[in-house]
Amino acid sequence: MQRRHFLTTATTGLAAAAPADPPKNQIFHLLWFYMRTGSQVERTTQYLNAVFLPAARRNGVGPVGFFSPVIGERSPYILSLATYPSFAAIETIHASFAADQEFSKGWDAYNNISDPAYVRMESTLLRAFDGMPALEVPPTTPQRAARIFELRTYESVNEKASRRKIKMFEDGEIAVFRRLAMTPVFFGQSIIGRNLPSLTYMLSFDDLAARDRLWRAFGADPEWQKLRAQPGLSDAEIVSNITNAILRPLPFSPIR
Repeated sequence: MQRRHFLTTATTGLAAAAPADPPKNQIFHLLWFYMRTGSQVERTTQYLNAVFLPAARRNGVGPVGFFSPVIGERSPYILSLATYPSFAAIETIHASFAADQEFSKGWDAYNNISDPAYVRMESTLLRAFDGMPALEVPPTTPQRAARIFELRTYESVNEKASRRKIKMFEDGEIAVFRRLAMTPVFFGQSIIGRNLPSLTYMLSFDDLAARDRLWRAFGADPEWQKLRAQPGLSDAEIVSNITNAILRPLPFSPIR
């Protein structure tokens, strides 16, 4: 299997166990599979569930997450979330998947040149914030209903403005999210992707009603109001565009 195969599809949900040393900032890979037909959705879902996820478990990688949009542009699509302990770990994971013959067989069957299972893929690589250096998987049980997840991306006019927004999150905004039970999953600065500079983060909620209620509470929170009123921290100064998507985990997604 050629090396580029791993980076386009195997990295759909890769992560490796973190070392015992103090944690470094994790690397997050967001990979969108954009599709046109229901059969493409079914084939990609089957591939991720029956081929990729078992291979990830065999090779000791995780956590991984797979999501479909409840509200989001360019539907239908499936979003894969992958976590790496570092940039260096990507090569180790790469070699492990390249040697996995069962995975290679499933990958080859999925990538039928005459009948593609997706229209396009889009990829973003993120470095975790210093203030939240590792992905946090929301606790769950087999009996618990799946949460909804919100993926938000903030673009800025330049790197200085983007770094100021990151510092704003680290200096208080993430703490307000936690206090209000707007459960953070990850926060990351975009390293590779479109419309840079930008940052992306994910929150989880019990359901849409809880999301709406908690965002209202956030908007009215005194600590948030105080933070956003500081000179140089208004959205008009440091954020040029915000996009978001409401996501639901696929039934087999370990993050749910």
